[in-house]
Amino acid sequence: MRTALSAVIVSFLLVSAAHAASGYVNVLEPYNYTVYNNGTIYLGNVGPGQPFYVTISSTTSNSTGFLLNYGWNKLVVTGLPSGWIGVNSSLNNQALSAKVSVAPLASNGKYTFKLTAINIGNYSKIGSVTFNAVVNVTPNVFSTKVSPLRVTTGPGQPADIHVFINNTGVSDSPFVISIDGLPAWTYQSTVIALHHTSGSFLYPVYENEPGVYNLRLNVTSASSPLIHSSTNMTLVIKASLPGDYSAIGEGSVGFPIIYAPAYAVMYIIGEIGKLL
Repeated sequence: MRTALSAVIVSFLLVSAAHAASGYVNVLEPYNYTVYNNGTIYLGNVGPGQPFYVTISSTTSNSTGFLLNYGWNKLVVTGLPSGWIGVNSSLNNQALSAKVSVAPLASNGKYTFKLTAINIGNYSKIGSVTFNAVVNVTPNVFSTKVSPLRVTTGPGQPADIHVFINNTGVSDSPFVISIDGLPAWTYQSTVIALHHTSGSFLYPVYENEPGVYNLRLNVTSASSPLIHSSTNMTLVIKASLPGDYSAIGEGSVGFPIIYAPAYAVMYIIGEIGKLL
């Protein structure tokens, strides 16, 4: 029993010593993780064409446990799949960020590349640490929720749609919100929901002509049209006397200038009607 226990302790000490001798890397983004030489980190999901960052701390320690604030001076990307683009980190920052851009037409699946933390000139006598990074390429890197799905408003009166985006991927690439189904409405809103976070965004819809409009609200990654979500909704434009009065103030109803004083009063009536 003692022999087996001693063997386990010796094995643990040898592994720990090997790690200490080769150094370690504290990964900060896309999440906190400590990796050793020849280790592997799974980063998560990323969409085709999307860029993402791997950020590490420059701090590490040598084989004696002495803390080195700038032990790592650079983070280098190698071994990327064909069509992918890597940009090494800048030198001598407290946080070292390497950028990787996925090929626009990358097939779904897991991909592996290498990252190396370098001590320039081995000044601190800790060598370098090379580790594997794994990402899963898929267009399913976010989810959306739209509220309300049916909106009623007056001609020329904007209505706000709440668009909720949950970014489950590792990229901070922006999303573009747009809508199909309105004759002259082409407004697009570019928003950012950072990786592993959620955000709620207002998107206005607007139409002058009364009617029922079947719309499709779209959320698309700015990096690739393959990363896309659509939600069907309905916009009802109802004409009403208070609504028409209110629309005067928005410039949606045209009248001869000689009637301006009368229509100013009508606008005030329309605004009062909103409060009742």
